[in-house]
Amino acid sequence: MSSENSSTKWGQFIPLVSVFFFWGFVAASNDILIPVFKKAFDLKGAEAQLVSLAFYIAYTVGAIIYMIISYLIKQDLTNKIGYKNGLALGLSISAVGTMLFYPAANNGSFPLMLSGLFIVALGFSLQQTVANPLAIALGSLNTGSQRLTLAGGINNLGTTIGPLLVGLAIFGSASAENTEASIESVKIPYLILGAAFLAVAIFLKFSSLPDRPNIVETPEQDAISENTASLHSNVLDAPAREKTSALQYPQLVLGMIAIFVYVGVEVATASNLPSFMEEVLHFKTKGTAPYVSLYWASLMIGRWTGAVEAFNPSASIGKMFKFFAPYLAFLVFLGVNSLMGTNLAPFYIYAPLILVLIFADIASKGNPANMLLIFSGLGILALLIGIFSSGMISVYAFCSVGLFCSTLWPCIFTLAVSGLGTKTAQGSNFLIMMIMGGGIISWIQGFVSDHSSIQLSYFVGVACFAYLAFYAWKVSSILKAQGISFDKKVGGGH
Repeated sequence: MSSENSSTKWGQFIPLVSVFFFWGFVAASNDILIPVFKKAFDLKGAEAQLVSLAFYIAYTVGAIIYMIISYLIKQDLTNKIGYKNGLALGLSISAVGTMLFYPAANNGSFPLMLSGLFIVALGFSLQQTVANPLAIALGSLNTGSQRLTLAGGINNLGTTIGPLLVGLAIFGSASAENTEASIESVKIPYLILGAAFLAVAIFLKFSSLPDRPNIVETPEQDAISENTASLHSNVLDAPAREKTSALQYPQLVLGMIAIFVYVGVEVATASNLPSFMEEVLHFKTKGTAPYVSLYWASLMIGRWTGAVEAFNPSASIGKMFKFFAPYLAFLVFLGVNSLMGTNLAPFYIYAPLILVLIFADIASKGNPANMLLIFSGLGILALLIGIFSSGMISVYAFCSVGLFCSTLWPCIFTLAVSGLGTKTAQGSNFLIMMIMGGGIISWIQGFVSDHSSIQLSYFVGVACFAYLAFYAWKVSSILKAQGISFDKKVGGGH
């Protein structure tokens, strides 16, 4: 690796993470749109969850389109058009999707609304394909996963702010009397968002970001990547027989299911939270926004902890920031809500729960399989408390699921691509396809809530975490048989 890649290029990295912010902003804002659409169009629970389904299935469709185009041109699409052009194209596609909100609102068309969200996420799929390896490329490979963690923290800043700003745009300030929303109130926020997409596309196009970064793998570098093993992991891979397809590796196939259910439980827990608070606790839709924000802030809290290593601190400072960073993220959540006029009193009780995250992180000793097992167990516990308790205890329990989801993406991703060698890029693309679980699991939970109760529907999430615990146990033996060991904590985040 060249010396120019020995440290993070912050001047290039900071503009790049703006797209990570957008992904989180829109994804979390969907949780506010779901109850608004549910009332406006008189939808059942499963029908309302078509919002999540349309959004997340677009990631899979986008990945398939990307593969088909790359096959037809006989070259990787990003390598053909360049990384900056790829980002600009993805942002432009997303901007087109936001523009559909205007005619959809004027005509009161739910299908057109879904089409708009689908196209927005279609653009996000291309952005994800480009931005994740680019974030890794902007510095040393040794800190690449930590840069992804930091980018994930910025993503979750978007998820924290998104529900609040969209709720403000639709309902007005926290002290305003308006508690219901019409479809007409949705179009302006998304037109503004579309304009922001285009502005950032132009900015990134003319920024100093590298168009073809040196350490991003290309077909000509496959021989080199045999030694590197994976851009996404810090593992020691033992020599293995070359296979003809990434799907021949059991850690990847089981990992694809793990990504599917992980994104599923992460998204479904939040997207069903407003309906739970309305139906069981009789909240107004407007009043649920700060708690949706708290859920997504919980992921930010966990990922800011993992982002510490991207700054290469000394051992003593690193340990100190493991405690400081999550509470700094919590203060950001409180600060944003304070600016929005939200009463902060109900949220102070959440602070002790953050200690559970910190001690669980310490207990894992940086091993991704251990971390996945411990955090999945805590996720199950949190959901069971939410299912069998009442009042605000259940709300805090469901929100805390965000804490225990915060580190799972990098853990699963690392375990799944470990040992794939030259098939790592192919395996990564298969994993990105499985993001569709966010929509499908949300729809399944909505379907279960229609036929039982919204509170009991969270057993769907329990089943998801149970599989993740199984994967953590199973993949350890699979990788051990391949001679793969882990010696450093991993990072990253979706």
